[in-house]
This record gives sequence, C-alpha cells and structure tokens, in this order.
Amino acid sequence: MAKGSNRAFYSAVLHIAIPVIAQNLITIGVNMVDTLMLGQYGEAQLSGSSLANEFINIFQILCMGMGGGAAVLTAQYWGAKDLPSLRRAMAIMLRFCLVIAGAFTAAVLCFPSQIMGLYTPDPLIVEMGTRYFRYSAFTFLLSGVSLTLMIILKSIRQMKVPLFISIAAFSINVFCNWVFIFGHLGMPEMQIEGAALGTLIARAVECLLVIWYVFCRDQQIGFRVRHLFQRCGSLVRVYFRYSLPVICSDGLLALGNSLVAVIGGHIGASFVSANAVISQVVRMSTVFNQGISQASSTLTGNTLGEGDCDRAFRQGKILLRLSFLAGLVASGIILLVTPVIIVQYAFSAETMAVAEQLTAAVALMVVFQTLQGVTTKGILRGGGDTMFLVFADVFFLWCVSVPLGYMAALVWRLPPFVVYIALKSDYILKSLLCIYRFYTRKWMRRVSV
Repeated sequence: MAKGSNRAFYSAVLHIAIPVIAQNLITIGVNMVDTLMLGQYGEAQLSGSSLANEFINIFQILCMGMGGGAAVLTAQYWGAKDLPSLRRAMAIMLRFCLVIAGAFTAAVLCFPSQIMGLYTPDPLIVEMGTRYFRYSAFTFLLSGVSLTLMIILKSIRQMKVPLFISIAAFSINVFCNWVFIFGHLGMPEMQIEGAALGTLIARAVECLLVIWYVFCRDQQIGFRVRHLFQRCGSLVRVYFRYSLPVICSDGLLALGNSLVAVIGGHIGASFVSANAVISQVVRMSTVFNQGISQASSTLTGNTLGEGDCDRAFRQGKILLRLSFLAGLVASGIILLVTPVIIVQYAFSAETMAVAEQLTAAVALMVVFQTLQGVTTKGILRGGGDTMFLVFADVFFLWCVSVPLGYMAALVWRLPPFVVYIALKSDYILKSLLCIYRFYTRKWMRRVSV
C-alpha cells in the first residue's frame, strides 16, 4: 500500500477503533466498580453475581453472533450502497433476536436455582446467584435490541452514537448500583439484588436511547418501524447462509466458555473470585485489540463490498501486525496492574495465592487471545468466511480446551496456572490455524442477494 493510502487506512482504523476502545473502557470501569462494591459483602456474593453473569453472557455472545452475522451483510451492503438490502437484513436480525431473548427470559424466570446449580455445588453461591436473577431476567429483551443495533451502527462506521449511549447507560449503572447495593438516598440495602436492579435500569435507558436514534433520528440507514414488518423475500436465505454459521459458532463458543466457568465453579470459590477480578483486568488490557477487531471486520467488509480483494488482503496483513503488538501491550498491562487491583479486595490468603498464579497465566495467553480475536471476529468474519469459523471456534474449544481443562482442574488437580493454560489452549491453536487461513486468501467471499 502506498504511503498516502497507508495514512488513510490508519486513519480509518483509528476512526473506528477509538470509540470502541472508549466504549469498552467505560463498560469495564463500571464492571470493576461493581465487583469492588459487591466484594465488600464477601466472596459468596461476588461469586454468585459472577457465575450468574456467565449464563447471561451466553445470551450476550449470541447477540454478538446475531449482530455480527448481520454485520457481515450490512458492512458489504453499505460498501455497495445497497440500503434496501441493508434494512431487510436488520429486520430479520431483530425478529430473530426477540425470539431468542424471550426464550432466555422464560428460562431464568422459571429455573433460576437449577441454572445456578449447573455452575457450582455451593448452596450459598447458588442462593446468591438466584437472587441476582430476580431482576436480571428482564434485561434480555432490552440488551438484545441495544447490542445488535449498535453492532449494525458500527458496521457502517457510525461509532460515536454507540459510545455516547454507553456513557449515559453505564454512568446510570454506577449511580444506581451505589444507591441500591449500599442503600443510599433512603433506599433499602439490597446488596447483590441491588447490583442486578442497577443493571436493569441501565439496560432500559440504553435500549430506549438506541431505539430512539435508530428508528427516529438516523438518516443514513433510514430504518423505521415499518421496515421491521416488511417482506424480506430471498434475503432471508442469504441472511441465514452467512449469519447462521456465525450464530452457531458464537452460540457453541458461549456454551463452551460457560462450561469452562462450570469447571472453575467446581474448583471452588477462591478460583471463581480471583478469576472474576482478573477477568476485568484482562478485558481492560484487551480494549485496544477489541477496537482493532471491530475495525478489521468493518473495513474488510466495506472493502470487499467495493470489490477490491487485493486491498482487503493488504489491509489484513497490517491488522495482524497491529493485533500482535496489542497483545504484547495487554500482557504488560496485566503484569503491572493486576497486583495493584487485587489487594483492594478483602480476599483470603488462598484466593490471593490463586490470583497470583492466574495473573501469570493470563499475561502469557493474552497474546494469543488478541491474535485469534482479530482473525476470527475481525478479518475472516468481515470477509464472509463464516463456515470456516464454525470449525475454528468450536472444534478447538470443545475438543481440546474443555476436556483438557476438566482433566487438569478436577482429575489431576493441577495448580491454577496450569489449569488456566489448559482452559484457554484453544487460543493458541486458533491463532495458528486462522493466520494460515488468512494467507491462503480463501476467506474472501463477496455477498450477493
């Protein structure tokens, strides 16, 4: 790529990545404040909310799949300036999302203790997670709509709106958690239920703002309520051809990650509590990579939509190098920041020892986490290579990480450092396979109606 085009490309990457990074930093900051607040009430409440959110994360990852699958289409339709097809893809996505959200809501309302019992045998943690579900059951419909629509906005390079909405929603979340967890401003001290209620209120605000912008304010897509009920004809087949592999891939990935959390829950509360805190540091350290992943998916889709495959390949090579550098930066942040954060919690000596081992393991694996993130959720997905990603995401997780992690944790009783490496070993394998796939150029697939 020429110098001028290089500068334009880096500018485009920053334009997409910086708002995503800022948005994720806000989210992570709120989550860290939440864990600090609940940490004041002991490890049981912290573990209960953490494991309850593992189940909620299954739905959120499915939303990422539904939105990401639709974004494969919308990014290319945007590049091709085909707005009618873009709107039909959005309509199909929202209909599907509402059905899945309804199923999750019913499951949590009807079987809260049974769901928690899958994650841990500890009756106290099960009780705490069940209390958390009382309010969070009503967040699925709200978060489903807002998450999927914000992914679509990002796929057409509207980055600032999701950022501003997230700032508003998560500011409300922090305030409401402070009020309801501790019982300030005359409210009752609800503890773990207060954390769930604060999240519910924030999700409601976020959803209303997204709906207002997309259905009433936005002029670029022009999606309105009537489009939700339009006939989508042959695009339904195209949508599911590209989206269903993404949804299945992310769904099986979510279930696999949830099973990893089940293994952690059966190790004990010390492992769950330490991992709950460290996972927030990991998310903070990988925000740069998340921004690069979003830029990779959007720019790859837009470029292929314009019909320029050679430029998409050259851009991909730059993005791979950026992801490796981002992984090294993330590793350094984890090693520097985690010891400072972990001492803020009233953890037992056993939990602190587990946290030290997990910190070292995370710092090593995060480099591979960033590489596989940019390839699977960025370049290859943006290129429409969704069927290959079903294999890459699912095979290594279910056939390597889950069984190896189970044996390391619950049969061989190995140290937490080794257990974490085993549970995340799919990162290494996916990184190598997806980099090889990238250089074959077989991932570039233009969408057609």
